[in-house]
Amino acid sequence: MPTVEGAGVPLAYEDTGTGPPTTLVIHGMASGAWAAAGLREALAGRVVAYDRRGYGGSGAPEPYAATTVQEQGEDAAALLAALDVPRARLVGIGFGGLVALDLLVRRPQVVESAVLSDVPLYAFVPASNEDLAAQRKLLEDALQEGGPQEAIARWLGPHADGEHVERAQASPRGFFADYAGLATWSPSRRELRSIAAPLVFVTAEGDRHLAAAADEAAALVPGAVRRTDGDVVAAVKGL
Repeated sequence: MPTVEGAGVPLAYEDTGTGPPTTLVIHGMASGAWAAAGLREALAGRVVAYDRRGYGGSGAPEPYAATTVQEQGEDAAALLAALDVPRARLVGIGFGGLVALDLLVRRPQVVESAVLSDVPLYAFVPASNEDLAAQRKLLEDALQEGGPQEAIARWLGPHADGEHVERAQASPRGFFADYAGLATWSPSRRELRSIAAPLVFVTAEGDRHLAAAADEAAALVPGAVRRTDGDVVAAVKGL
């Protein structure tokens, strides 16, 4: 994969198709550019997917124990600038949805529209605190029992695809830095109300807290669309 300079680190990316439109895919935790294969096949135009810092072929500072959503947003903006993309459709998955929201709030000029899937806006759902505490305990126990690879496998769950688990286990620094960065930023209600770009919040059946957070956020963003079918491709095509 080729690389460009992000906000101080090299970012490995895949660039397929031709635009406009250009879609930038921002992956979630325990993932990478490889997870965008289905989107690259399904979407018209140019599709850019990249490994966020600490994942895959991308670099990270030394030491790298934590990241912030704003830092990740700077990487994404630097990538778009390096590829000479003035405006893009964003697809943010999980933690990548927080990065897309950061761009929508702080750099709206680079965003044409956005689809956010399973965004961990837990600050909007106080009831999630108990489950999050249990998740932290699960990770701590797994680290003690089997190290970082075991922790990533348990976080993904017993039904995760084996290849996905193996790929994710290859980037433990990225995963744990993301986990530490989950609580570094949450948009205010005022900031969400200021978003003008077309926006879709997508969730699938599963985590009730993610669904509740998406409901709350979608109600604040003017004109936002809420989908509960988990179909990211259809959401992008509907923009």
